[in-house]
Amino acid sequence: MQQNLNYVYPHIFWVDGSTIPPSSCAPPAPRPPPVPERKRRKQIGRDGMYLCFLVIFLLVLLALTGVGLGMFQILQLQKELAELREVTSNHSYWGERGNSNKTTGKKEMKTAAHLTGKAGQKSLPLEWETTYGHAFTSGIHYKNSGLVINQTGLYFVYSKVFFRDQTCNSKPLDHTVFKRNPAYPKDQVLMEDRKMDYCVNKMWGRSSYLGALFNLTKWDSLYVSVSETNLVNFEESKTFFGLYKL
Repeated sequence: MQQNLNYVYPHIFWVDGSTIPPSSCAPPAPRPPPVPERKRRKQIGRDGMYLCFLVIFLLVLLALTGVGLGMFQILQLQKELAELREVTSNHSYWGERGNSNKTTGKKEMKTAAHLTGKAGQKSLPLEWETTYGHAFTSGIHYKNSGLVINQTGLYFVYSKVFFRDQTCNSKPLDHTVFKRNPAYPKDQVLMEDRKMDYCVNKMWGRSSYLGALFNLTKWDSLYVSVSETNLVNFEESKTFFGLYKL
């Protein structure tokens, strides 16, 4: 007896030389596992620590900047104070102090003189007080009623004479500043002034002032002469004579 066997043949598909069962399909891609809660907390903690370090760094940087600005201001104040002290130490009165020589450390004295009237004189040229009251000499020599130049240079020379009397007269009042030098046989007039018609009342007074720049040489001697010695008021604030080197 012949048995009829029914065979079911499976369907086979050929794809590029490979056989794929019809019921087979690609499995879905696996999902990444969820981040554990502990790792997330660690990440947040690290971010907070970095932020804290950044804030501390900025605060330290700000503090250092403030300290630097403070030090700069302190150095500036110290520099200004040193300059003020230097200016104050270099400031001096005529004949008492001199300028400081930075290269040699020596003190350079001012070349100047201020002479005041000396009462009781009748001869010419006029004699002067060199030490009493406001009178002084510094770096220059007073000899035989005159100022002797010790160093060639540019000088400002001045002289003031105050005339006064109790009666009017028509005599001219002359006021002259002149110089002498061994190299010249005659006196040389530097400045002169003449007063005319100087009184209208019985008691009168008149000032004569002379002042100018001159280039003087060593051994020049300067003098003051007037036409009427007996009419001169020799008070130190009214009659004086002086110079200073520029």
